[in-house]
Amino acid sequence: MGLKGGSTQDEVMAVSLAKLGLRNGDVVADIGCGTGKVSIAASKHVGHVYAVDRRPEAIARARRQAADAGVLNIDFYEGDAVDFLMGVDALDCAFVGGSQRLQEVLDLLSERVRRTVVVNAVMVETVYEAIRSMKRLGIFREAVHLQVSRSAEIAGGIMFKPLNPVYIIVGGRIPCS
Repeated sequence: MGLKGGSTQDEVMAVSLAKLGLRNGDVVADIGCGTGKVSIAASKHVGHVYAVDRRPEAIARARRQAADAGVLNIDFYEGDAVDFLMGVDALDCAFVGGSQRLQEVLDLLSERVRRTVVVNAVMVETVYEAIRSMKRLGIFREAVHLQVSRSAEIAGGIMFKPLNPVYIIVGGRIPCS
């Protein structure tokens, strides 16, 4: 059974990770980690990942997924993202896949993230809040609308079925290299 909100689509994850600009040795936070898919993918390119989700079932699933993948450089935190971030001094990058307390999360990330913050959103209200908050903080870089369609069989041929669009909002203090 899937988690509410679903797992990040592979194509969306690829663009989001590229926008993060991950580097060897980076310390990264995955806020609203859900299934842990983004955390696990990021862990292959960085030194350490903090995966945060308020839902116990999400953290349990993410832990299982990481164990199954043999990933050892992820610490999981079950609880509120704001509470977690209050105890963190510095991060290189952060991925935000959840929208709970987004303004407060972005306020804290703007003080703690050295390079890049990427927010994924499906709701227009979340897009608006992320852009508005990042602009207020002086860290907004760009917003990307990503529409993915996948092939599907129909009447002996192939059609493309669109998935729900995703918005990728990018911010940070130092430009991506």
